[in-house]
Amino acid sequence: VRERYANVQKDLQELLSGISIIKAFSREKHTAIRMVRSTKEAVRKEVKLNILSALAGISSTVISAAGPLVLIWYGCAEIMRGYLTVGGLVAFNSFIRYLFGPTQALMNINFSVQRSLAACQRIFEMLDLQPEVKEKKEAVEPGRLKGDVVLQDVSFSYDSGDRILDGVSLRARPGQIVALVGTSGVGKTTLVSLIPRFYDPEQGRVLIDGTDIRDMRLRSLRDNIGIVSQETFLFSSTVRENIRFGRLGATDQEVTEAARLAQAHEFITRLPEGYDTQIGERGVKLSGGQRQRIAIARAILRNPSILILDEATSNLDSESERAIQQALRPLMKNRTTFVIAHRLSTVLDADKIVVLDGGKVVAQGKHSELYQSCPVYRRLYDEQFLNPRIEEEIPIQQQPSASEVTPVESVEEFDHGYLLSLEE
Repeated sequence: VRERYANVQKDLQELLSGISIIKAFSREKHTAIRMVRSTKEAVRKEVKLNILSALAGISSTVISAAGPLVLIWYGCAEIMRGYLTVGGLVAFNSFIRYLFGPTQALMNINFSVQRSLAACQRIFEMLDLQPEVKEKKEAVEPGRLKGDVVLQDVSFSYDSGDRILDGVSLRARPGQIVALVGTSGVGKTTLVSLIPRFYDPEQGRVLIDGTDIRDMRLRSLRDNIGIVSQETFLFSSTVRENIRFGRLGATDQEVTEAARLAQAHEFITRLPEGYDTQIGERGVKLSGGQRQRIAIARAILRNPSILILDEATSNLDSESERAIQQALRPLMKNRTTFVIAHRLSTVLDADKIVVLDGGKVVAQGKHSELYQSCPVYRRLYDEQFLNPRIEEEIPIQQQPSASEVTPVESVEEFDHGYLLSLEE
């Protein structure tokens, strides 16, 4: 029953989160049927459990009532035979009442205990989970890191067993901007997830300032790292509190300055209550670009030694992207920065571009070097910058004069003629 209700809650959360997709594909009826089926199954299990509970209660009541009757019938027979006295029968009757009362109460309690045990089992399953990333007892406090990041022959795979990273080695010196490029699924995000120890590599090691990160305290390590991911997460709070989440002790002035650097101050001041505006669950009251800029401001306020930008400008328009790139450029001078971007125009000026393919580093260097020596990088660049535009492939015909235009009698005739011209 608990599992069925958990499925109902999961389905409900999915439907509410994806309500816009459901409306866009006109799947209201389909999702409603799915929700009804899930709820019916949970209710069916609940009814079955209640029936069993009621039957057990009735059974215990019948037994409790039948016990004294059987005792009196048997006791009277024994009295008539002279084997039992009336006082003995009364004593036995009192004893059996004391026996059946607690027994019936225990049977009723048993069902409540079983319900609680089912819930406790699911809770303890979560409590018994062991973290995959464990901190050593003798781990050291690294303090403020310089940001010299080295990956030595790192290999990693998820539960599926397929190697996501295979023998990756690279170095990012303090203050360097390192761009990771490649097609989707080659392990760019997985690689940067190893730096804050979200995962540990199966082989190889990750060093920062010459120290294996497995020898550092997790909290101190992550205090030196700022992350802006492609999936922006904001809390159901005010704009100010979401930015201050990067550094809880920051003043209002520091929060405002971080917002200015992230090009977010202007739109924040236009909100109904400015920095004190409630943004709703996961920032639902803001646009995608606005949420992304608040996430960038949160990372700026953290002032980390190592900055990870995982498609940080993916939800921004070209103008906002250029403004944020200009704001981030001076901030990246004094910290090691890893940039993941599918749009190569945002990483052409990086100090080092690392090309990943098939989970391996196939090349690294400057843009000019890679374009000449790396076929994978050249293909990625040509696909984005050198593909001919559609407008250039289709010759633009000279517009006809007014006298050459054939009038149409209806919208339907116009649509049909227009479609025929597109087919030609």
